[in-house]
This record gives sequence, C-alpha cells and structure tokens, in this order.
Amino acid sequence: MRITQLLRSKLKEFSNFPKEYIERSKKQIYYETPKGVPQYLNRTVERKRFRYTTNRPWTGHFRQQNMPGTVRKKVFVTPVEEWSYFRGDRIEVLVGKDKGKHGLVSQVIPERNWVIVDGINWHYRTVGAEGDFPGILIRSEAPLDVTKDIRLVDPSDLQGCEFEWRYTEDGEKVRVSIRTGRIIPVPESNNHTHDYKAKTGYVEREGKDTPATVIKEITFQPKLCTFEMDIMEEMGIEEERIPKKSFWY
Repeated sequence: MRITQLLRSKLKEFSNFPKEYIERSKKQIYYETPKGVPQYLNRTVERKRFRYTTNRPWTGHFRQQNMPGTVRKKVFVTPVEEWSYFRGDRIEVLVGKDKGKHGLVSQVIPERNWVIVDGINWHYRTVGAEGDFPGILIRSEAPLDVTKDIRLVDPSDLQGCEFEWRYTEDGEKVRVSIRTGRIIPVPESNNHTHDYKAKTGYVEREGKDTPATVIKEITFQPKLCTFEMDIMEEMGIEEERIPKKSFWY
C-alpha cells in the first residue's frame, strides 16, 4: 500500500525545533476573513499539502519550492510504521555505485523516508550560474530511501543486518540485530540540539525555561469529583438539594 499524504507528525522529533515554530514557518495563507467583524464568519484559506525535499520546512528554500502555482508530479511515499534510523547511525548501502560501502547518517528526512549519508551517493551540481558566469561545482549527497536502499550495520561484526525493536528487562526499547542478538544503540549525536551537545550541559535561562525544581512539584491532586463539586468544596458550599430519581433501562 502506498500513500500520497506525507508524514508530518515526525517533524519535531528530528528537527529539534518546536513544532509550533515549524508549522508557523511553513504556513501559507491565501485568504483570511477580517478579525473582529461580526458580519464575517471566521474562514481561512491556506495550503494544506506541501512537497517535502531535502530543504527543511522552516527554511526559505522550502517556501520557494512550495510557492502558489507551482506544479509538480505527485510523490508516493511508502508508510513506515516505526521510524528506526537516526543521525549518527552506521549504515550499509545496498544500491548504486556505492553499493557495499558504509557511512554515517548526517540528516534524516522522515517525510520522504530519506536519509543523507556523509560521503555516500554524492554527485556534482552547479550553483550560482548567472549570465556569463558558469557557476561553481559543489559536491552534494543525494538522499537514500530507508525502505530499500540501506540497512543498519551490526556493531559486533560491522556487517549489514536486519533488526527489530525489543524491550530489555528494565523496560527500555532498543534495536536488536536479528542475526547476532546484539543491541544497536541509538547514537548520542541524535540528541544534539542547537542549545547543547548533551542534556546535562544545558544551562537554564531565567525567563525562558521552567526550573527543574518546579517541574518536580506535584501541583495537581486527582479527585473523584466534578469541577462544580471542586469549587463548592473550596468555597465551603454544602449541597442541600435532593436530586430526582432517575431510571435506566
């Protein structure tokens, strides 16, 4: 089964940007009714489907590729039930001129089932050509499809392998090589963000971050009562009315 709807739910996982920021960056509104005018119903006409490429959704190149009136062929993407490739993974190439070579994943594009590997599947392309200037040749890595072009490398023997997700005795979900039973850990580089290389090295900023001491405080106590009952208890109001009998058949 193949689908045309691209998987947008994974953007936050692999970009290290807030999902709200990404949605706001790529939003394209064609028409919006005036705000605060009672004669108009709230209506917004905006772009719903986007074409995802190697340019990430919060960049200007992405917006340029999705300008109104741009006509492109439909893209069919094989749905992946559970994404299993991360930045820093060592993979083996199964197709093309680099078949059999190993490389490290540098970028993940789950919306198209793509990964980009350093020094693998590269080609030359020309940029900056204008008028009499021929442009500059740069080396660019083309994306690889995770469903058919690559496979993970087993760290115990450095050979390509099939794998599956399992749980350890402590309840941790890990990738395990089917051939050797060796755990394939998620690389630490996958956790790197624009603010820190390791979570322990992040410094809280006043006015931006909620202190860890506040997060650990329990501010909500669950009760078997409705909102109205909770208010009455806080204000010391006692219920003296007797409800009518109700019958259920």
